[in-house]
Amino acid sequence: MRVLIMGFGSIARKHLSALREIEPGVEVVALRSGAGGGEVEGVRSVFSLDEVGDVPDFVVISNPTAMHGASILEVAEWGCPLFVEKPVLGDLGEAAGVLEVIRERGLLTYTACNLRFHPVIRFLKGYLADGGVRVNEVNVYCGSYLPDWRPGRDFREVYSAREELGGGVHLDLIHELDYCTWLFGMPERSEGLRRRGSSLGISAADFAGFRLLYPGFTASVTLNYYRRDAKREIEIVGEDGTVTGDLLGCRVRRVGDGAVLFEGDGDVSRTYVAQMRYFLDEVGAGRQPMNSVDEAVEVLRIALHGEAC
Repeated sequence: MRVLIMGFGSIARKHLSALREIEPGVEVVALRSGAGGGEVEGVRSVFSLDEVGDVPDFVVISNPTAMHGASILEVAEWGCPLFVEKPVLGDLGEAAGVLEVIRERGLLTYTACNLRFHPVIRFLKGYLADGGVRVNEVNVYCGSYLPDWRPGRDFREVYSAREELGGGVHLDLIHELDYCTWLFGMPERSEGLRRRGSSLGISAADFAGFRLLYPGFTASVTLNYYRRDAKREIEIVGEDGTVTGDLLGCRVRRVGDGAVLFEGDGDVSRTYVAQMRYFLDEVGAGRQPMNSVDEAVEVLRIALHGEAC
């Protein structure tokens, strides 16, 4: 197996680690910007597509979000499957052109939202699919402290904090919007608000709030970069009671009697392995994976919709 990775930052290395666990002998070529970061054993670094050589079995696009659209167009002529890190694009203005090329070439695409493989989300997917849950309200919350994300680096300089690179909490934490639409489907309508203004002093949005309107209930999604005591939860308020899923604690419990409905391994690195295995199985069988670029663009529309201030 031969793979090209476009962009070789921290998230690319997580995908590489997952890939090597599944396919230890994989041949990896990394297209890099030349900005440094050090070499990795067994990875051949190149600095232009002309140096790649033979067409890879698939391409991982994990460079800054603002470059995703151009990268997809650059490699589309190869016809190989694409594994695109979230968010799928940085600008909806390029979506039509990107989607047209993908359809013309018949490309298999997957947008990497690894929380779809989190044990809590997987449990809730089955819990809801079993039926009998009359949902009245959903509340999703994700807050953490951006300066703690990448120790030893100035958080103001990473792409997450820089609007011009496609950063911002509404895009970086698009996982919450993604898994909400995966669990409940696309909403009939959505409303959004994003802003910057916290003590972080960054150029990108550090707060975002969304309301997704479904028949019979509303889902509220709150995201921020400035919460020091990290929290990542989903609350499903049903006709017969409330269930909460704690993604950090990897536990689902029923509010009221406190019964634990599910408890699992909270090692998030396993979600990357499960995600990569799923992708390899699907494209190996010639099947279009879930969360294609088309689907991910619809979630991106929700993330970018609404007022920015």
